Amino acid sequence: CFLFFMFYLVTVYSDYTGYPFPTAPPVDPFAKIRVDDCGKTKGCFRYGKPGCNADTCDYFLSYRRIGADVEFELSADTDGWVAVGFSSDKKMGGDDVMACVHDDNGRVRIQHFYNVGQWAKEIQRNPARDEEGVFENNRVTCRFKRPVYVPREETIVDLHLSWYYLFAWGPAIQGSITRHDIDSPPVSERVVSIYKYEDIFMPSAAYQTFSSPFCLLLIVALTFYLLMGTP
Repeated sequence: CFLFFMFYLVTVYSDYTGYPFPTAPPVDPFAKIRVDDCGKTKGCFRYGKPGCNADTCDYFLSYRRIGADVEFELSADTDGWVAVGFSSDKKMGGDDVMACVHDDNGRVRIQHFYNVGQWAKEIQRNPARDEEGVFENNRVTCRFKRPVYVPREETIVDLHLSWYYLFAWGPAIQGSITRHDIDSPPVSERVVSIYKYEDIFMPSAAYQTFSSPFCLLLIVALTFYLLMGTP
């Protein structure tokens, strides 16, 4: 009798609502990163193939000021993590790092690190807020804000000052970051100011072949040889 009664309640509830059980409210999808704003309303760095965007670059970063915050967007061709470091020089060590990490549950979490030499130590005090991230098409993509001004502390820099930006990405094991994908990750050529929006492209190694002085000299020599002909 009890089983019959429960079946009756479920049937009545289903007929009344149209659904046997209440459904969860919809979750807002991750808003696609816009690249047509680069150099206009936000600054961007692109690393990879010429003409790449946030979905196709090996690495992509954007920044823009929103009130007392700076909003960052990061994306990289990886299933592990993508990060940006704020450094007083172009070398790893003593850097404030924000990383978006894809964990084993499929979530993308924003974590705060401090580079101690070549090792990244996670810092519990995390300045990130309004965090969101997604892992799709073998890419980790995220968006977060952090304050421009912070109380003076070694592991968190003031973003109103200019810093070199270190760009890195790589695999993760059980939600923990491991060594970056390439031996020499790209670095901004000069210090970056959050008050200046630029759209900067940096070719990846595969597209730097013909830009080195040696290769240019070799091309010139071969062209001259072909034009002059053999004796």
